[in-house]
Amino acid sequence: QVQLVESGGGLVQPGGSLRLSCAASGSIFSIYVMAWYRQAPGKQRELVANMTSGGSTNYAASVKGRFTHSRDNAKNTAYLQMNSLKPEDTAVYYCNADISTWLRTSANYWGQGTQVTVSS
Repeated sequence: QVQLVESGGGLVQPGGSLRLSCAASGSIFSIYVMAWYRQAPGKQRELVANMTSGGSTNYAASVKGRFTHSRDNAKNTAYLQMNSLKPEDTAVYYCNADISTWLRTSANYWGQGTQVTVSS
């Protein structure tokens, strides 16, 4: 059983910062890609950033230069540092990962999501 748990969301004023964490637990053999997605009310879920186990990272154009995605492979944890937040960053943020287990199964997993609200 593999589980992804996000934390760190909340209410922040425009221009502020938040740091999201995503901890993966369970019978994990290896994590390949870890990614952050977000979904705003009435909109489709969109990719924010992803990172391979080797550290190659991609960002959505809307967050490039403001958000930083990092990973601690030893802790099976990903982070999303969000700076210069804007009201349009308001969304539920989801962690996503491609994980293989010690049972030799591989699958894509989602966290439960954490709410980020940017408002004055």
